[in-house]
Amino acid sequence: MSDVPSREQALALMQEYTDNLNLRKHMYAVEAAMRAYARKYGEDEDLWGVTGLIHDFDYERFPNEALSPVEEHPSSGVAILRENGWPDEILHAVMAHAEHTGVEPETLMARTLRAVDELTGFVVACSLVRPTGISDLKSKSVKKKLKDRSFAAAVNREEIREYTEIIGEDLTEHIDFVIEAMRGIADTLEL
Repeated sequence: MSDVPSREQALALMQEYTDNLNLRKHMYAVEAAMRAYARKYGEDEDLWGVTGLIHDFDYERFPNEALSPVEEHPSSGVAILRENGWPDEILHAVMAHAEHTGVEPETLMARTLRAVDELTGFVVACSLVRPTGISDLKSKSVKKKLKDRSFAAAVNREEIREYTEIIGEDLTEHIDFVIEAMRGIADTLEL
C-alpha cells in the first residue's frame, strides 16, 4: 500500500478496533479539522484526513496504563499500520501526536495533528455545556474555558497553545477554524 489508504480503509480499521462511540467521534472531529487544514495549506486532503481518522484507532484496545512502564498507544497502532503497508508519513504523524513517544513532529501534517488533537476534544466539551451546542460556539467562549483549569482538566492547554504557534496560526483564528470544521459534521458528532 504505497498510495494513501482510502477513507473506507481507515474507517474500517478504526471501527474494527474502536467500540467507544465518543472515541470514534473524537477521531471524526480530528479528521474534519485535518481535512480543513489540508485544504487551507494546499496539502493532500485524503492523506491528512485518514491520518486524523486513524490517529487514535488503537487507544481503546491498547491503552496506556498509569502504572505501566510500557506505553502501548500509539506504538501498537503504528505497528499494525506498518504491517499493513501504510505510508511512513502517516506512521510518523501518528507516533508524533503523542508526546510520550519522544517522536518529534517533523512535518506540517504531524504538527497540525498535534495542534488540533487536544483542541477538538476541548471544543466538544465546550459544546456539550451549551444549550445550542456547537451551532453558535465562538472562540471567545472557548478561550474563556481554557483559562478555567477545572473545566475539561485532562486537556493539555499548553500543547494547544504551543502547536498553534508552531503551525503559525493565531489562537483565536485556530479555534474558530477548528470549530467551523467540526460544525460541518455536527450531526455525526451529535453536537
